[in-house]
Amino acid sequence: MKRITLILLCITMFCSGASARGRFAEYLDRSGGKPFIVVDKQAFTLTLVDTAGDAIKEYGIACAVNYGPKERRGDHRTPEGTFKINQLLYAKGLSHDFGDGKGPVRDAYGPWFLRLNVPGFIDIGIHGTPFPESIGSRATEGCIRMRNEDVTDLKNRVEVGTTVIILPDPL
Repeated sequence: MKRITLILLCITMFCSGASARGRFAEYLDRSGGKPFIVVDKQAFTLTLVDTAGDAIKEYGIACAVNYGPKERRGDHRTPEGTFKINQLLYAKGLSHDFGDGKGPVRDAYGPWFLRLNVPGFIDIGIHGTPFPESIGSRATEGCIRMRNEDVTDLKNRVEVGTTVIILPDPL
């Protein structure tokens, strides 16, 4: 009896036009039919999404200090829109000076830097951090920052060409 009820429920959903499309289904047309990433700057989350629009895995992030879309170098804003990962860069040992008077920080990007094809900018990406306490805040110069173990996990689940949708900040 349970099996018949389940079958009838599935038929009803199919016939009524309802589908098994998930929470992120509205972005499926941008994904190219492959798993994709949705970054929500307001919620400080990065979600890996499957081809049905369902979340595979959600991670905490930090994003740029300032609100709004990236317009110029040094504006401390995270870009908004649809991009692709164009490089999976092993970043161990890379340094960066955050301009806080402490000088260059070794391993500033954690183990991986997933470079995005943001027009006009070659240095925007998703990467790890030596500052895991910053996750859940506005702390970056424009990149999307993750815990090192999370960016490694994400890197193992994506490839060059994966779509990244960065949602706009609230007005």
